[in-house]
Amino acid sequence: MAIPSTQKQWVILGKEKDFDELSFQDAAVPKVGENEVLVKLQGASLNYRDLIIPRGTYPFPLDLPVVAASDGAGEIVEVGSKVTKWKKGDKVVTLFNQGHQFGPCDVAASKSGLGGGLDGTLRQYGTFSENGVVRSPKNLSPTEAATLTCAGLTSWNALYGLKVLKPGETVLVQGTGGVSLFALQFAKAAGATVIATTSSAVKAEMLKKLGADHVINYREDKNWGETARGLTRDGAGVDHVIEVGGEGTLTQSFNAIKMEGIISIIGFLGGTEPKDSVLETLSRVCTVRGVYVGPRSLMEDMVAAIEANDIHPVVDEKVFTLGTAREAYEYMWTKSHVGKVAITIE
Repeated sequence: MAIPSTQKQWVILGKEKDFDELSFQDAAVPKVGENEVLVKLQGASLNYRDLIIPRGTYPFPLDLPVVAASDGAGEIVEVGSKVTKWKKGDKVVTLFNQGHQFGPCDVAASKSGLGGGLDGTLRQYGTFSENGVVRSPKNLSPTEAATLTCAGLTSWNALYGLKVLKPGETVLVQGTGGVSLFALQFAKAAGATVIATTSSAVKAEMLKKLGADHVINYREDKNWGETARGLTRDGAGVDHVIEVGGEGTLTQSFNAIKMEGIISIIGFLGGTEPKDSVLETLSRVCTVRGVYVGPRSLMEDMVAAIEANDIHPVVDEKVFTLGTAREAYEYMWTKSHVGKVAITIE
């Protein structure tokens, strides 16, 4: 297959004008460096982070203008002269922070996020370091595999990055966003009990189908943290909370957590000014941990687990194309989606 010289791509120009900062452009197909691979991208997906970058509220380093989005999957079509890990035809998924290979994240790695610090995946072809991609699970399509980069790895890191999830433990997940649904699937595959919260009967049914042992409607039950605690053995509390709401949910997460449990802070969908003091960590004897995606080593573990358990990410039924990617941003911003919003790339 001949590699063209030009391609289409979405670029984020700035962070003042909301989604009007997104520009669909023609660009050169990048040349592959000696330690790089050229990937023909076939699928991408969006994260909440992608929506807030052009809105100016993303808290991590940016280098604008930048090719949008972190999540991508596709096929290697060219390898640099010194690349040893890959060959043409290999199916791969992007690593979110290109510099985060193993162990804790550091400042340099935190600046290497695709679609923020480095050019991302909303384009037809991209060059990446040979250590900036991982093999794609054999059981997933490119649009499914693309969802693993950010939401999948964030969720895996929450459950395995600090203290390894054990069979028989209890995990509390909030809502039906990408990270929460991955955490539900990964926890069930590990033999854990899962308590999920949601606001609708339709979503409750979906959570049960995915394997949730208990579902609590947080609109009907304002004290869902206590309710979750009551569902655990001897009312001891849950071992892990996947905390995505921030201001709107943190109090209940503290009410649910077990002594020595971990609350993983993933997002702040409900606001950024929680009423709880950091001293709650002492009175509750728990750990509250901010999770910033994760390293390549954890991503490789996750891919192996996805294959072994034949886990398929939950992808919203409305799939977009590269040409209609701006509509995907609008669609996700209106919270019309369930699971991951995917984009196919021809």
